[in-house]
Amino acid sequence: MSQGQTGAEQRLVTPGMTIGSSTGKRAGSGIIAENETFVATQLGWLREINNTVSIDPIHAAYMPRSGDLIVGNVAEVRNNLWFMDINGAFQGLLPMSLAPWKVEFGAARQHMDVGNVVLARVQEVDECHNVVLTMKGVGLRRLNQGTVESIPVQHIDRVRGENNATLQRLRDACDCRIMVGENGRIWIDGEPEGITWARKALQMVASDGHTKAFEAILADMEQEQKLKGDA
Repeated sequence: MSQGQTGAEQRLVTPGMTIGSSTGKRAGSGIIAENETFVATQLGWLREINNTVSIDPIHAAYMPRSGDLIVGNVAEVRNNLWFMDINGAFQGLLPMSLAPWKVEFGAARQHMDVGNVVLARVQEVDECHNVVLTMKGVGLRRLNQGTVESIPVQHIDRVRGENNATLQRLRDACDCRIMVGENGRIWIDGEPEGITWARKALQMVASDGHTKAFEAILADMEQEQKLKGDA
């Protein structure tokens, strides 16, 4: 079984596959325990961290949860609210009462228009899948500069790494501000060279984060970026 904490390469499993003994371990997402044996319930990469066995799916859709930090795009503007593309099955709704400005009825477009990019949080998700967003909170705002890179949502944990260690390495290497949205969108702001490196590194994390070679590839990219900075 793959040992996430030792950097072993992850194993691809399919639904119904018997994985191994469940003795002394806990079942995480994508795993069920039957007769003291773990069985996979979805297609993905097997991972074990701190005695919890789970599966990182190859394909996954963003499912909003209250408190999620997201990067959204304004898709539509009404008199008293904005509809946001949040990279999910349903749009997010940002009412003017949860905007960071005092907005008069009918003046929403003066503050944000279609195509604007924002950093927001999910306020609530109701039983009808209505997703209410808020921009009232520390750091939540309209993003007027930088760029947004998208990666599959199932790779967000790889980008962060344990205790945000991988994310901090990326920030240090490119000297950019990087904000990771739970919806698979990542905002990067800095010098053009740093942004270019960060985008390349993020795609590498998504494609090679489960392999044995990941650590060596990232270290090579960091060294290459450092040499460029010293030149």
